[in-house]
Amino acid sequence: ALVDWINKTLKAEHIVIQSLEEDLYDGLVLHHLLRLGNVKLDVEEIALTGSSQLRKLEAVMKELDKMLGVEDGCPIKWDVKIHNKDLLATVHLLVAMAKAFQPELNLPPNEDPIEQLLKLEATKVNTVKKAILHFVNQNMAPLGLQVADMDKQFADGVILLLLIGQLEGFFIPLVDFHLTPANDAEMLHNVTLALDFLDDIGLHLPNIDPQDIVSQDVAATLKVLYALFRKHKRN
Repeated sequence: ALVDWINKTLKAEHIVIQSLEEDLYDGLVLHHLLRLGNVKLDVEEIALTGSSQLRKLEAVMKELDKMLGVEDGCPIKWDVKIHNKDLLATVHLLVAMAKAFQPELNLPPNEDPIEQLLKLEATKVNTVKKAILHFVNQNMAPLGLQVADMDKQFADGVILLLLIGQLEGFFIPLVDFHLTPANDAEMLHNVTLALDFLDDIGLHLPNIDPQDIVSQDVAATLKVLYALFRKHKRN
């Protein structure tokens, strides 16, 4: 839907894109979309070098943040990392732009970047999963733990609870959860507790059912880990 929206919107300017990652990182398409809000920027039309692309992208982002109502200091889901072809950041930004500039656009309700990601080819999904897995293992290393299979190792809730404790700097008493869960009920208790902790720290994931994670649902697991990754990743 997003690629179609861009191509229809910019058809008169003879701009056609095929890839959200490869065709938006230099700021050219975003600059043209910005004109939907009657904004004209004094930046070069085509930026050829990496540094000039970043300057252009920063100027475009600054104006977009104003138009989308992003206040200084507020956490945002996109930034100049789009220049690094960050697919999730790009999707977040485009969904916000589409809703602001063309609210009648028929986007799927509550379009989720992880759901969009999982529709892409396996190599792109694996690239994002590797980045999140690296982040998880960096933070689990002090406990002597390592995750090799993201889809399965979070199903019992144990590593998820320990990861939240590591990231947020608090200790979860062992009496509060099952360190070696023996059945689905104990696993469900652990995952439910983990999601409650996420809610307490302001990471609200209303569409995640704890049972989905216990059942090794890839999308549900990725959504939880991505929420933590986005909040805590080191810039």
